[in-house]
Amino acid sequence: MSISRIAVVGFGTMGTGIAQVFAQSGFEVVAVDVSEEILRRGLETIASGPFGLKKLVERGRITEEQMRETLSRIKTTTNLAEAVGSADLVIEAVFEDLEVKRRVFREVDTYAPSHAVLASNTSTLSITALAAATSRPDKVVGMHFFNPPQVMKLVEIVRGLQTSDETVELVRGLAERLGKVPVICKDVPGFIANRVGIIAILEAIRLYEQGVASAKDIDTAMKLGYNWPMGPLELADFIGLDVLLSIAEVLHRETGSPAYHPPTILRRLVAAGYLGRKSGRGFYTY
Repeated sequence: MSISRIAVVGFGTMGTGIAQVFAQSGFEVVAVDVSEEILRRGLETIASGPFGLKKLVERGRITEEQMRETLSRIKTTTNLAEAVGSADLVIEAVFEDLEVKRRVFREVDTYAPSHAVLASNTSTLSITALAAATSRPDKVVGMHFFNPPQVMKLVEIVRGLQTSDETVELVRGLAERLGKVPVICKDVPGFIANRVGIIAILEAIRLYEQGVASAKDIDTAMKLGYNWPMGPLELADFIGLDVLLSIAEVLHRETGSPAYHPPTILRRLVAAGYLGRKSGRGFYTY
């Protein structure tokens, strides 16, 4: 099956980045969200954000004409049926809540063409559970981009219990067309990267909470000792402490492992509204 038309459901941080990546690779994209204001902000982020097209023009990576062409490939709407009605691939990028996502998949399944593949950008939730909300579980797959999608090369391709080999291979090929490096894994909580990485971040938070070392020294130790490009507490702030807490809670609930139990300080920071870079304060002040 040939894929040329993409629908992105959810036009927040990940949805805008995913839409930009597809549009830059020549795909026609329709993005859908609940309000015109969210859609306007999303387009503004694609054009002028820190990983946006204007930055690429300034750095000589693309021309102004290429920027205009990319933007012309992205359409927006608040109507889900309109967004997915002619899509070959639908990528869901809404809030990380299983019931919210299941509701989206149920509605998308109603409106999308029968040949369309339905993908989720979830970082931790069950692809099998999402597929069960549709009449096409063989065409439901995880396509987990990492933040920011415009920069990060990795895409996790997650095979649900009923996902077909054809669907997996189709999405793997698509990721490669985007210039990404796909890895394929089974449908387990956290998949590969978060299953491993979140443990390290949470352990770094515990060291900070216990007063073992300062945030800067913990991060410096991991950057120089393990060659991490970003320290675990810097990374936590970049991910968003609310997002990190949500992922940790899912992994703790699904695996039962105490390694994923969210530290008290993480909960308190989130409760205080200190969410990391996006709020101006987390483990660091921005």
